[in-house]
Amino acid sequence: MSLKSMTGFARADGVHDGVHWHWEGRSVNGRGLELRFRLPPGFDALEPEARSLCQKLLARGNCSINLVIQREAASAELRLNEASLRQAFQAARRASEITGLPDVSLDSLLAMRGVVEIREGEESETARAALNAALLDGLSQMLTGLSQARTQEGTRLFAVLEDQLAQIAELREQTSEAAARQPDAFAARIEEQVAKLISGSVPLEAERLHQEAALLAAKADIQEELDRLLAHIAAARELIASDGPVGRKLEFLAQELNREANTVCSKAGDVEVSHLGLALKGVIDQFREQVANIE
Repeated sequence: MSLKSMTGFARADGVHDGVHWHWEGRSVNGRGLELRFRLPPGFDALEPEARSLCQKLLARGNCSINLVIQREAASAELRLNEASLRQAFQAARRASEITGLPDVSLDSLLAMRGVVEIREGEESETARAALNAALLDGLSQMLTGLSQARTQEGTRLFAVLEDQLAQIAELREQTSEAAARQPDAFAARIEEQVAKLISGSVPLEAERLHQEAALLAAKADIQEELDRLLAHIAAARELIASDGPVGRKLEFLAQELNREANTVCSKAGDVEVSHLGLALKGVIDQFREQVANIE
């Protein structure tokens, strides 16, 4: 059994040649696979391959993939912007002449914005390619963790769905064995309805009476619905125990279960069957909510 949820979180950290990084991945429910990337400036070229890696491990879900980069101080270089320094010095000297205040200190000049620049060390193509390879390897680790988190949540959902299917099966059995469904009770109801037809102001011919009786019996009979419920329950159990993405198929089965429960309620000829039909609908609604989380 490898049922997977669409909900999960994972993180992977690493360092390569003075560059520290971490990937974070979050996923929630979605109709398809939607990937949103947040990459630092200068790393946009990673997205196509990163997207391809995600598509290999994830089938459905709204996923946010974030990359954070931090370089060690040793990899940065301080550079003096001489033109900015001259302009700042001239402006400070002119201000001193106008105000009569002392000249500004060198420390103050160096602290002025743009005078001293911090520039990242230049990377060769080979160094950048090696860094990108390390980052993609880290992404692969994060995605493996995200997939495992979704599988763990899927294990919890498997137990929930199995319990709900057992409840649906039990309610279906109770409906099948309800007193109103027994042959004598069923025949008595049809006989009562036929008697009402006979006692009407307009007498019915024998053939018409037979047609009306057959129609009443068909409207009151829920055996087909009960049979289809049983088949849908068996199909759902088979799906949740199978490998691979099954969320869409389970959503379809949940709709079909709900359709049969609605018909049971509409055909209910007495209070007991009506109550059981409503109970069926309640559990099926819970089943549908949980199925919406399945990949």
